[in-house]
Amino acid sequence: MTVAMTLETLRHSTAHVLAQAVTELYPDTILGTGPSISTGFYYDFDIKHKLTQSDLNRIENRMQEIVKRKTQFEYSVLDKQEALSLMREKNQIYKIELIEDLGAADFSFYKCGSFIDLCKGPHIKDSGEIPAFKLLSVAGAYWKGSEENKMLQRIYGTAFFNKKDLRSYLNRLEEAKKRDHRVLGRELDLFSMTEETGAGLVLWHPRGACIRDIIEGYWKKEHYKAGYELFYSPHIGLADLWKTSGHLDFYNDNMYSPVNIENHDFYIKPMNCPFHIVYYKNTNRSYRELPVRLAELGTVYRYERSGTLHGLLRVRGFTQDDAHIICTPDQVHDEILQTLKFSIDMLNVFGFDKFNIFLSTKPAEKYVGKQDQWEKAQDALKTAIETLNLPFQLDEGGGAFYGPKIDIKIEDAIGREWQCSTIQFDFNLPERFNMSYVGSDGNKKRPYMIHRALLGAIERFFGILIEHYAGKFPLWLASTQVKVLNISEHNLDYSREIVEKLKKEDIRADIDDSSEKIGYKIRLGIKQKVPYLIVTGRNEQDNNTVSVRSRDEGDLGEMTLDKFISIIKNNTVNKV
Repeated sequence: MTVAMTLETLRHSTAHVLAQAVTELYPDTILGTGPSISTGFYYDFDIKHKLTQSDLNRIENRMQEIVKRKTQFEYSVLDKQEALSLMREKNQIYKIELIEDLGAADFSFYKCGSFIDLCKGPHIKDSGEIPAFKLLSVAGAYWKGSEENKMLQRIYGTAFFNKKDLRSYLNRLEEAKKRDHRVLGRELDLFSMTEETGAGLVLWHPRGACIRDIIEGYWKKEHYKAGYELFYSPHIGLADLWKTSGHLDFYNDNMYSPVNIENHDFYIKPMNCPFHIVYYKNTNRSYRELPVRLAELGTVYRYERSGTLHGLLRVRGFTQDDAHIICTPDQVHDEILQTLKFSIDMLNVFGFDKFNIFLSTKPAEKYVGKQDQWEKAQDALKTAIETLNLPFQLDEGGGAFYGPKIDIKIEDAIGREWQCSTIQFDFNLPERFNMSYVGSDGNKKRPYMIHRALLGAIERFFGILIEHYAGKFPLWLASTQVKVLNISEHNLDYSREIVEKLKKEDIRADIDDSSEKIGYKIRLGIKQKVPYLIVTGRNEQDNNTVSVRSRDEGDLGEMTLDKFISIIKNNTVNKV
């Protein structure tokens, strides 16, 4: 069975050729699974030999040989007993397990030369149709993703329709390596994560903490302007709270074990929502008090397997850019429109102007809430997107069981996509907590509740920012905006005076007063990616001026300190 070539089909077929190459080179290989993924493909192998980069080169060369053979992909179907017999004959224990688990009557196989694999397909016509591919890396992966199973060796690769697209992708990977937030975070002394304190837990160094404070300060200021009230909630909550919310039933695998205090179990919080709801219910609410908009930079803790942790992008403790809007049905449309605009405006300020927006609607089965609630919520989400003239993709039936949502994915400087903002209706928690307000008719009514995050997790967003800017934070975000470099000891007092004057103007300034030569100081300032370097020598001191070097514009020449301060303040206000 062959089909028209799509990128997914091409990549899945290339994964098949990868498996064929590995089994030809290592005949005792036991196969796992090998799907296509958004960036290419992978295949899991149970091999006694520990694979290295040189092995990947050897495997890739054998794949090229298979491509040159132009061997057809031959489709066949076997009944369960025939399929089991074939896989037992080849000692493919993982395929046998899959066949037993699937419980189907018939199973499809694809054969390419002497290699045959259990596979639902589809595949391209023959191996010769694979135009451009590359093996990228090898990593460990538990069979079926469970730590209770054996660790297999996973080979990652990618494939494209032509060599130009492949080269472009590989160049982007190289650029991504240069922007790796883990490397830049260490080089710029922004943060660290150590085994001593615990995997997945972030230590914010003073420079990183400064940038975080700027982000959070701006976030708070904008939320006050948008009519939100700030909220702080505790880090632990009574077990009954999480029972009521349903987290102990549906989210327990992601929660940490409870601590017992005076014979009561307390759980460290994985989410902020229940605390916001308890506050809302502290008093009887009238429709006149709505909407209630609560915003919190709340630190939460979720269990992530060690193998999934990845710098700031996947951690165990993180601060959620969180908010909940509780409103009447009549307020839904306005609240969603304001929230969506708020999201786009804030992302713009941080340097993101390319978005992919997804609207996810009611699942076909297993959902809570009434039909009219879903329709009103979905209409509000769709209308808001259309009102702002934003292109979007409809994910029909892709909503959570408790409500429809908008997801906003940003595109960074090198074209990668990141999930950030989410606007999510929730028909579940208002029911569980029996939330209500008194309507204009004097009767109790159920409010609409909207979960909302603009930046997502602060840790993850910070990691994205590092990679987006390659560590060259814009002036308004830079922990050190200006570094003063004195040429000699004779200029040291003058240089320190400049630093003090800058600080009095709320400009984040520092001095390199080491005995190193000025050329070294400049190179170090450039390496530290400081937006502005001020050089002070005898001439500047005599003229009561400064010589300015911009990170982005080069040498700006000699000027008065007042003029320089004006430039800094103007650029900071304009968020550049």
